[in-house]
Amino acid sequence: CATGSPNSLAVIAMAEKGCFLHAPDVYMDKIAVGGGLPKGVVDLDNSVEANLKSLAKAKKCDVSELIVCILDRERHQEIIAKVREAGSRIQLIGDGDVAGVIATTNALETGIDLYMGTGGAPEGVLAAAALRCVGGQMQGRLLFSDSTQRERAKRMGISDFSRKYNLEEMAKGNVMFAATGVTNGSMLEGVKRFPGGASTHSVVMRSKTGTVRYIKAQHFFDRKAGGDPAGAL
Repeated sequence: CATGSPNSLAVIAMAEKGCFLHAPDVYMDKIAVGGGLPKGVVDLDNSVEANLKSLAKAKKCDVSELIVCILDRERHQEIIAKVREAGSRIQLIGDGDVAGVIATTNALETGIDLYMGTGGAPEGVLAAAALRCVGGQMQGRLLFSDSTQRERAKRMGISDFSRKYNLEEMAKGNVMFAATGVTNGSMLEGVKRFPGGASTHSVVMRSKTGTVRYIKAQHFFDRKAGGDPAGAL
């Protein structure tokens, strides 16, 4: 958001107490795909090449037609090299891996078939909540850099440091997810200011029904500017 980069979101995920993985503020290794695919089509423990071949087979396309979304970080140079070696295309993003994961659920519009790489663990849980609502598959594994992080994780109830979490383990039960675009992105438009107010573009999802609602709203900060001060049109 600070640099005006795309895919900045304001998000919230809701579920009953204990339904979200209480993830510490560490890195998480993630892999995610959209819905309508065979269960286990990709796996964190498989090689990059094996995952791409499996996904291409499930989507009935060539590996060269797949687009993989990856955070543009030095730590991902090996993954990037292996994706290119396999022949798939890459979309690098500077930030916003929540949006990157969600983009896999609408590949026809976003062009993103697969998300992979490491990012924040709390953001991984948020992304898992969204996938629970709209369909998809995701796996995550917490990554710890030192004993201090492991001790903090223990205090949060995590004892198996090598555990591979699936989507339902990160976000289970009845889940709701909402996001509003701050800057323009692949899924939502950003906030647009006008004299006396602003317009917003939001999405609200619900796992119980699979309902996805997109909401475009105008918010009037000054009654003198006219319009409905309550906001939504």
